[in-house]
Amino acid sequence: VQLQASGGGLVRPGGSLRLSCAASGSIFSINAMGWYRQAPGKQRELVAIISRGGSTNYADSVKGRFTISRDNAKNTVYLQMSSLKAEDTAVYYCTMVTHIQYWGQGTLVTVSS
Repeated sequence: VQLQASGGGLVRPGGSLRLSCAASGSIFSINAMGWYRQAPGKQRELVAIISRGGSTNYADSVKGRFTISRDNAKNTVYLQMSSLKAEDTAVYYCTMVTHIQYWGQGTLVTVSS
């Protein structure tokens, strides 16, 4: 099973980006899907998580600006990021949980003018 994340890049403050993460291989009954991020010199932190039924949870720092969604038929999770700030700059990692936890390779988001 591999998770392939995409959509990162350079964006100006106030801008938007949409991250995607698709699972390939034999993966079944995915429970939670989510996004973490790790900024330079900091620990990895949870950004957002979504259950199989669609319940969501967000870090306080992104509430009202980020939206997580999933497509169960495509084994894909999305993160719509709006009103981006410099402090959102980080490598973003997707994760999916079945009976074990899978991680994507990370995609870099840089927010800078």
